[in-house]
Amino acid sequence: MKQTRFHGRFEPQGRGCEAPGCAEPGEFRAPGARRPGFDGPGDWRWFCLDHVREFNAGYDYFAGMSGEEILAAQSPIAGWAGETRAFRPTAGIGDAPRWADYADPLDAIGARAAGIRSRAERAARAAMDGRFSQEEVQALETMGLGLNADLGKLRRRYSELVRRYHPDRNGGDRKFEARLTKVVEAYQTLRKSRAFL
Repeated sequence: MKQTRFHGRFEPQGRGCEAPGCAEPGEFRAPGARRPGFDGPGDWRWFCLDHVREFNAGYDYFAGMSGEEILAAQSPIAGWAGETRAFRPTAGIGDAPRWADYADPLDAIGARAAGIRSRAERAARAAMDGRFSQEEVQALETMGLGLNADLGKLRRRYSELVRRYHPDRNGGDRKFEARLTKVVEAYQTLRKSRAFL
């Protein structure tokens, strides 16, 4: 979808205007039935210039929202209530590489790709080895352990992570609570594994 120099116009690529009875090409997009959200950018409808102007003149962004949702959307701090990964206290540590750690952005992208590839390779080795199930491989990832882990390593790592993420060790701050929950669930999965019996 290539945008032309005229602001808002896209090359039609065979799309016609969606207004009933209009034979003009659909070069301008307008919001469709599904709004942008967690599941993606939403749907688009395509119109010619006259019909997109008509659509925009009658468009109601707040249609279908409750009074509370309208107030929340109009709030001066709308969108700032939730944390993004980059601005979390953990800054996405354990997820993707931080851009600030690299002089060249391509190095950060390469590091992320290498991490994904190494996780896939570990999962493949674990599947071929037959020692761990797929769920147990995920639990090992959460715990930061390799396929050579034994029960002693598992217990030491669990103890270390609980001390690191527990609110009592962080001045009552509960920001790592979700991470702690994942660690506890991973430990419960692994301690019952036949690989450690």
